[in-house]
Amino acid sequence: MSAENRTLLLSQGYEPIKVISWQRAIALLTLGKVEVIEEYDAELRAVSLVIKVPAVVRLLRAFRRHKKPVKFSRVNIAARDRYRCQYCDRKCALSEITYDHVLPRSRGGVTSWENIVSACVACNSRKANRTPTEAGMALRTAPVRPQWMGAVTITVSTRSVPDAWRDYLYWTGELQD
Repeated sequence: MSAENRTLLLSQGYEPIKVISWQRAIALLTLGKVEVIEEYDAELRAVSLVIKVPAVVRLLRAFRRHKKPVKFSRVNIAARDRYRCQYCDRKCALSEITYDHVLPRSRGGVTSWENIVSACVACNSRKANRTPTEAGMALRTAPVRPQWMGAVTITVSTRSVPDAWRDYLYWTGELQD
């Protein structure tokens, strides 16, 4: 997707929400839901109309996200457990995390928020097909269904960020051209 195919969508308070296609941005503009803040040099031409491609648009009204339950997934379990083994508390990369049934499936344990924890390979092997008590291991935190997940992060490469977006994004490091 080239830079001119993407539009940065901002909240009413100028906070980045997500990246959308320029076509979606034009649809939102036509519906009166957004205002154009920045434009690309490229133009869209119709018989009686010329519009510059929107680079950054801002919602005109606040919107409420519908409260949806947090999706049960491997990534969300790791996020809930802060990417830490729930037995030894070692921080693990997502690729290093295994998932352990606190009550093993062979003993009637189910795959649910309340029975799955993140574990490092060593701890998961050590626990094996036993309960934590039988294995002499303690859980750092009890597994629970999260009510919400942290803020959404928009990840973009500094090499591919259009200049029109730079004033609206939050950077965690120094920018180099």
